[in-house]
Amino acid sequence: MLQQYQRPQPPEKEELEQRLSAARERLSAQQMLIKSHGLPVLVLFEGWGASGKGSTIGRIIRNIDPRFFQVVPMGAPTEEEARRPFLYRFFRQLPEAGKFTFLDSGWMDEIVKGRLRGELDSEAYAARITSVKRFERQLTDNGYLVVKFFLHISRKEQRRRLEELAENKDTSWRVGDNDRWQNSHYEKCMEVFGHYLEDTNLSSAPWYIVDAKDKKWAELQVLERLCGGVDTALQNASLAVPLLQNTFPLVKMPRLRDVDLDKTVAPQEYKAQLDDLQKRLRALHNRLYRKRVPVIIAYEGWDAAGKGGNIKRVTEALDPRGFEVYPIASPEPHEKARHYLWRFWTRLPKTGHIAIFDRTWYGRVMVERLEGFCSENDWQRAYYEINEFEKELTDWGAVVLKFWVQIDKDTQLARFTERQNTPEKQWKITDEDWRNREKWDEYEAAVDEMLQKTSTVYAPWHILESVDKKYARLKALQIIIDALEKALD
Repeated sequence: MLQQYQRPQPPEKEELEQRLSAARERLSAQQMLIKSHGLPVLVLFEGWGASGKGSTIGRIIRNIDPRFFQVVPMGAPTEEEARRPFLYRFFRQLPEAGKFTFLDSGWMDEIVKGRLRGELDSEAYAARITSVKRFERQLTDNGYLVVKFFLHISRKEQRRRLEELAENKDTSWRVGDNDRWQNSHYEKCMEVFGHYLEDTNLSSAPWYIVDAKDKKWAELQVLERLCGGVDTALQNASLAVPLLQNTFPLVKMPRLRDVDLDKTVAPQEYKAQLDDLQKRLRALHNRLYRKRVPVIIAYEGWDAAGKGGNIKRVTEALDPRGFEVYPIASPEPHEKARHYLWRFWTRLPKTGHIAIFDRTWYGRVMVERLEGFCSENDWQRAYYEINEFEKELTDWGAVVLKFWVQIDKDTQLARFTERQNTPEKQWKITDEDWRNREKWDEYEAAVDEMLQKTSTVYAPWHILESVDKKYARLKALQIIIDALEKALD
């Protein structure tokens, strides 16, 4: 793609100025449409060292109200970021609906540097490409406009610019070792860059190669492409996205109505087993930290099923410095304005740490589905997107454990009634709990579908029979211990 690139003929000066003026006005007018339609726009600038990414971004943002954009220079990952999944730091920078984010370098820069330095072999490179294609497709499927620019200059032009920057003491800091290495290995870099552009040139998020020899000509190319992309995105905003066929291997799950809930543990056995299991988990947590294995534990289940008590028995065995529990409620406005997985990506643990979610990303295919908080196309598409999300986590090396805490309708009624009649427990019961109970059958059908479509071999569901809460606690601890021992061994 890059090797076959032929530099386009720039317009004459008068035409260039006229088109620039029109494009600037067009983008200035579009920003209000973007805001009113809630269109999030992510603009990625990649290119050669000294190709003018920063100055081009500076020219573009002059046409946008500063309240509606952010510019993020993405350097090498920090030590903290390196202990999280590859896409973590890019997910964090997603714009809110109605706003722009301009990235000065991004996931391409990180991948091609790893490839050129020999840090990514062919298999690791292919895995990164798969991650990027999923990431970009999920963004565009969920209403984002993703515009990707590669600023291209010749080897001779790059050398001239680097020398000019280096000669000035006020700009010499902008010339790094990587820039010099690029110029001396220009052909090798061109080959790697070209392969990456071809591998990630998606119909929904294509690459635009920008002739960056002249600053105004580069600005015009970017402006016209960006404005065209905005127009197309606004026109297509109401179109449904095609659903993808699941390609991930699944584990067959029973229907909830077929789960045997008559499972109990004697009180004297419970105490002895609990002490033993918590002691084993405590020892495993130390090994997890030493071996830098991340763990994500997800809890879903009926209201009053015993999720809180179950989580408490797990965390009692953990070092408090090495875990965090996230109680997930309705999304806050800044969360609702982004991709629905954003608030989970940004809560992922560091390597060696444990994140426990009390309610999860599965709200998309349960409460959001049944309460009409998203379209049918949104929740139908989410099964595949969630499987992709969890595949990213397990490929990163995380242990992903998912629990559905199951009770019957009569048990829930008894627990609701007890909470309502016990002053110190009344905070646990809300009007929404009673309303959700009225939709029991609808929720049960949704959960059954969720279990069937998202219980993958790499992140299967585990049903905890919780009419006897103590039985469910022991079962969860045992499942966690078995999974951690397998991962550590």
